Amino acid sequence: MKLNSKFSLVLLLAVGLIFTSGCDKDPEPENVPEEITRVVLVFTAPGAAPIEVVANDPDLGGPQSMEIGAIHLSAETNYTLTISLYNGYYSAADPAYNVTTEVQEEGAEHQLFFSWSAGVFSSPAGSGNIGTSGTVNYADEDENGLPLGLVTNWTTGGAATGKELRLLLKHQPGIKSATTTSADGESDLDITFPLFIGE
Repeated sequence: MKLNSKFSLVLLLAVGLIFTSGCDKDPEPENVPEEITRVVLVFTAPGAAPIEVVANDPDLGGPQSMEIGAIHLSAETNYTLTISLYNGYYSAADPAYNVTTEVQEEGAEHQLFFSWSAGVFSSPAGSGNIGTSGTVNYADEDENGLPLGLVTNWTTGGAATGKELRLLLKHQPGIKSATTTSADGESDLDITFPLFIGE
């Protein structure tokens, strides 16, 4: 009889401890994807209004395709391109919404690469540095003096229609150097914009 009482007491204490430890657990944090769902390009030229072009994922990874605006630039014009990146899984008030800040702060781990249809730009020459060793006119750099690509300079050539501009953001933690290329690291963003150069 005494043995059964002791066993019941031990069992009751064990069950109590299981329930207590289960209740003390903090709830799991919500798993919000670290993705770029909105890309904003702003082209500025002296004496002209800024040209804003947006690519946006309307349903955050759902069945709808990403909506990509077309770039319309003037011929033989100097432009500065500024790129902003956002994660729509967060509210606009959340610091994590603005991915641009993260890319800037972790510049030593990131680089934007570019390619474009041949002949649409007189500077930089060529067709970009995605899959090739072409040049891009980078106007910003990381803490090590290496290119970043959120700000770049461009000079358009003559009129052209049905062309493209591709942006590739690579994440290169621990490997980014003066010799790393678009083939190194993981891709955080790979998007192609239709491009038109007017008279």
